Amino acid sequence: MFRAPSPPAPARRRVGVPLLALGALVASTLTLVAPPAQAADTLLSQGRPATASSQEGDGYAASAAFDGNLTGTRWASQWSDPQWVQVDLGQRSNLSRVVLTWEGAYGRSYQIQASDNGTDWRTLKTVTGGDGGTDDLAVSGSGRYVRMLGTERAGGYGYSLWEFQVYGNTDGTPPPVTGGAVRVTGSQGNWQLTAGGQPYTVKGLTWGPSVADAPKYMPDVKSMGVNTIRTWGTDGSTKPLLDSAAAHGIRVINGFWLQPGGGPGSGGCVNYVTDSTYKNNMLAEFAKWVEAYKSHPGTLMWNVGNESVLGLQNCYSGTELEAQRNAYTSFVNDVAKKIHSIDPDHPVTSTDAWTGAWPYYKRNAPDLDLYSMNSYGDICNVQEDWEAGGYTKPYIITEGGPAGEWEVPDDANGVPDEPTDVRKADGYTQAWNCTTGHRGVALGATLFHYGLEHDFGGVWFNLVPDGLKRLSYYAVKKAYAGSTSGDNTPPVITNMAVTPAASAPAGGEFGVRADVRDPDGDPITYKIFLSGNYASGDKRLVEARWRSTGNGTFAVTAPEKLGVWKVYIQAEDGRGNAGIETKSVKVVAPPVSGTNVALNKPTTASSFQQSYGDCPCEPAKATDGNPATRWASDWSDPQWIRVDLGAPTALRKLQLVWDPAYAKSYEVQVSDDASTWRTVHTTTTGNGDIDTIDVAATARHVRLHLTARGTGWGYSLHEFGVYS
Repeated sequence: MFRAPSPPAPARRRVGVPLLALGALVASTLTLVAPPAQAADTLLSQGRPATASSQEGDGYAASAAFDGNLTGTRWASQWSDPQWVQVDLGQRSNLSRVVLTWEGAYGRSYQIQASDNGTDWRTLKTVTGGDGGTDDLAVSGSGRYVRMLGTERAGGYGYSLWEFQVYGNTDGTPPPVTGGAVRVTGSQGNWQLTAGGQPYTVKGLTWGPSVADAPKYMPDVKSMGVNTIRTWGTDGSTKPLLDSAAAHGIRVINGFWLQPGGGPGSGGCVNYVTDSTYKNNMLAEFAKWVEAYKSHPGTLMWNVGNESVLGLQNCYSGTELEAQRNAYTSFVNDVAKKIHSIDPDHPVTSTDAWTGAWPYYKRNAPDLDLYSMNSYGDICNVQEDWEAGGYTKPYIITEGGPAGEWEVPDDANGVPDEPTDVRKADGYTQAWNCTTGHRGVALGATLFHYGLEHDFGGVWFNLVPDGLKRLSYYAVKKAYAGSTSGDNTPPVITNMAVTPAASAPAGGEFGVRADVRDPDGDPITYKIFLSGNYASGDKRLVEARWRSTGNGTFAVTAPEKLGVWKVYIQAEDGRGNAGIETKSVKVVAPPVSGTNVALNKPTTASSFQQSYGDCPCEPAKATDGNPATRWASDWSDPQWIRVDLGAPTALRKLQLVWDPAYAKSYEVQVSDDASTWRTVHTTTTGNGDIDTIDVAATARHVRLHLTARGTGWGYSLHEFGVYS
């Protein structure tokens, strides 16, 4: 990981008493000992999951107000109104009192509220004219969630609590999420999802972190206004995720994976017409986990398969493809019937990435309660396709967001033109608006993706790559929670450009520039990354060698490997946010001064491949001046390739542009008669890419004598340049 450590929160300045001294004074005079609880009271809040509308920095999380440390740790909000901090007691409880131990930044006006589901709040106590210190408040009511909703700060800072203690006793009620069975209710074109009889719109995200990290990230997901997460697989490892989700008032769409899942290019090929063993095994496996989790308060619904109707085109064609798609959706219906027989209280759906799959479901899967669709750049056409298809079931969007790699036009270097951070954020807003715009039919969405990967795909789609929040994160939060007021938001990058974008010399420098601003005025630190996804298939982001040249400009060292690379600017604000922008750069062989005397001269070799991949790969293709063509030898040692310059020529330099099949050991040899050879260069440490070799000789013939391959293939050269 390359994340820079976050600086401490900015120091606050006050007249008279320094902040630390004032905080210590407040703590020592008011809160060294917590007020004693009454006999019937139990402290319910300590150590329970906590969330807040905002936090001032990494060291001031909501959990710090519920950790039992009265003078050492605290929650602190952003410097705006309103703000809130809440705790999940784990189950519905009878509440008797709350004790707020304020730091110097206190609430003048606030409310103590309770909720059974974390969404609908009842006010138990209203405070105006607060003077800080310790507020010991008697309350009467019940709830699983308790929060302080601050409406007026005492000064220009935020709200800050050393401790927020909730007292009462439990009433034995099991911990609800939204409570009760989940149903698809209503009639044609006027459907609604309900949970425990209450309306439920899916405001969701697909889940990326490990199950073990669910307690770490679920509070953040909850703070975004999310009520649902989606998974692609359900098994014995799922329970901790369900537990953590339920503890934070979040439900889960439990997925079941079927081959060929994931759409084009993914999964394996199953014969759904004839493979009864596979189908029976999957049916038994799914039934096992439905039985295990049907009563879990975190379960929202079951989702059978992911993009398999579309993906079957990679396994079959013609009439057989039609038969397989019908058989697959018929099997999905068998699974839906089995699930309903075990769990009548949660709906069953099935996801695809092509609305052309819906006619198969309509024909073969009547037991599905609703449909599901993964759709990105085309999401606003889903409603039109649903209406044109005459469907009689509602749907949810199970993946959505900005346009994907498969949907955008290519840039000048011939690779997909990735949307900017600003356009991606707009893509999430549009996805949500188009979903909610199909009233009575689209019942919500789980947008893609609450993921941490900091790689090619992660930068394209993840809201929190490497844990850094992006503009898209805040776009989703605004869609679900209604506001991002008071949040510190990421740097915004515009007008990124690469020079020269189409001809960066391998190993040399190219320029990158961008306009970067931080809406909150935070100082910005930069990182520059490279991805070889299009050049080598390596999707990792590797920090580049680079130097700042001032005013948002950078000099970046190009990789040695030729091809189209992605270069990324990452601008971090030290507050857990980042703007990330990317453009492509084409890395080419560095120019060599002088004349390529081998260009289009007679070239021969010990062997060449006549038919493999892009072959025939004749020797002449290494001296034709075209970097897209190549010579390729047989897969054995030794091999050679030589060029006849036509007359004795003074030689100064060679440039070898290798295909991935390169030479680890070779000799450069010259001759006057193509019979007697003398060696002018030897290496046993070749690593491919580009070799630029100084020579000082006069000869008519130049030969590469290749003795050890660097791969299991043969030898392959895009260019064999000889310069005088």
